[in-house]
Amino acid sequence: MQTTRYTANSPFDRIKRRGAVAVSVTPAASRGAAGDKRGPTRRFSPEDERILRDLLTHEQDFIDNPAFYERDAVRKIYDEAPQIRKPDASWYHPVMDDLNTARGRLPKVTEQVILTGAEEKVLFLQFNYARYRIWDLQEKIKAGPTQKPTQEQAEEMLHWYRKADQIREQLAETNLALVLAMAKRTRMSEVDFADLVSEGNMALLRAIDKFDCERGFKFSTYACRAILKAFSRQGMKLSKYRQRFPTDFDPKLEKSNHLDTKRAEFVSDAASEVKRIVVENHADLTDIERTVIEHRFRLESGDTESKPLTLEQVGQIIGVTKERVRQIQNKALEKIRIELEEGFLQTLPDVPEADEAPGAETEVKPQVVRDPSLN
Repeated sequence: MQTTRYTANSPFDRIKRRGAVAVSVTPAASRGAAGDKRGPTRRFSPEDERILRDLLTHEQDFIDNPAFYERDAVRKIYDEAPQIRKPDASWYHPVMDDLNTARGRLPKVTEQVILTGAEEKVLFLQFNYARYRIWDLQEKIKAGPTQKPTQEQAEEMLHWYRKADQIREQLAETNLALVLAMAKRTRMSEVDFADLVSEGNMALLRAIDKFDCERGFKFSTYACRAILKAFSRQGMKLSKYRQRFPTDFDPKLEKSNHLDTKRAEFVSDAASEVKRIVVENHADLTDIERTVIEHRFRLESGDTESKPLTLEQVGQIIGVTKERVRQIQNKALEKIRIELEEGFLQTLPDVPEADEAPGAETEVKPQVVRDPSLN
């Protein structure tokens, strides 16, 4: 019992109770099963709570009709109305790649439900009567002493809300093919087809809410005008957006790779020059220095796939320690660098560094550049 009491008074449960819709409980209802044959009041689901909060906050609109005020209006509008076949919307795919796929996904003639004017009048009369009953309950609740719905009023509002939502969905599914047909006919190159269909579906729902079946024309005539206006607004909205935020390709904004290309050419030429200096011995290298450089950088055989020898391996070939090989190598590289400075580098224009703008004055520091193919 203590666990149940603690859970009921938990902070999370108190927040849920504060967000719940306040229902006025009559003395008879508060007695529960002992004083009311209907038993205790039931708790609404979170979805019912959300619907009731919305209905109690926003006034329900509807298209008025004299039939709503006749005696036995519910029996005449619903019970005596003819049964209208519901559409099969399983063919509908809201996202379509292009017109060809959209054309292939349109429903077959045998799957379409085309309503007559009389059938449309029945559905719209039922739809608006359900919304009228919600509005009537809202007015009664506002006029009440507590301005809170009773349990019966809350349940009745939910009943008529679901009734209206069911008929609205039936009308929308019946006219889905109309949206696709209008989107194909007025497709704009700058608007994505899926966005166009989505905007048309929203316009269709708004048209259902505003259509008056007593004016004598079919719903498709009214819906077509509403859908075309929605397409036009979508095109104008996108046009204004692109004027403010242009996203077309601009070649001037494309980063140039001229600098990288020039530097790669320079590195390749410098590596070839270093190899020529060693092979032709323009740096006056001794026999031991040439042997070390050729083995360390694989210049003796021209085999670019084999790995260069380590300092220890070269030392075993010439009979010295690896530290002595390092000293010989550094001395040989210094001679090659001097020859590269005095010959090859003085004949080339300055090459800018990677982080400098093209055309800036840059001093190129002479250095021995290894051929990547020799590593």
